[in-house]
Amino acid sequence: MDEKCSKYESLFTFRSEEELMEHVNSCPECRYEHEQMQKVSELINEVKPYYRKKRKNAARFKAACALFLIAVCTTTLGVINLNTDVADTLKYGQTLTAEDLGLPVDSYGLIYFTE
Repeated sequence: MDEKCSKYESLFTFRSEEELMEHVNSCPECRYEHEQMQKVSELINEVKPYYRKKRKNAARFKAACALFLIAVCTTTLGVINLNTDVADTLKYGQTLTAEDLGLPVDSYGLIYFTE
């Protein structure tokens, strides 16, 4: 019964590169596993730029969405705060007049002051 060498993982993880290569050169099973690891590493290096580009595009999209949201909210709140008729309509369902606010008004709806 031939037992497989199980040293590759421990050498790869815990030992130096020289010790790993020394064992890989002397053990055919570990050499095969090392070749497979090199292929995987090459594949990872090959696709790495695509993932970086994808991540960068996602970050740009998030920034654009945030800027759009800020622009919409700022514009909407600015219109509502500067135009009291819009704010009154949203809050109370109608535009409030001076009389609705309890101020003294004449028959034309203009505020008058008494001494």
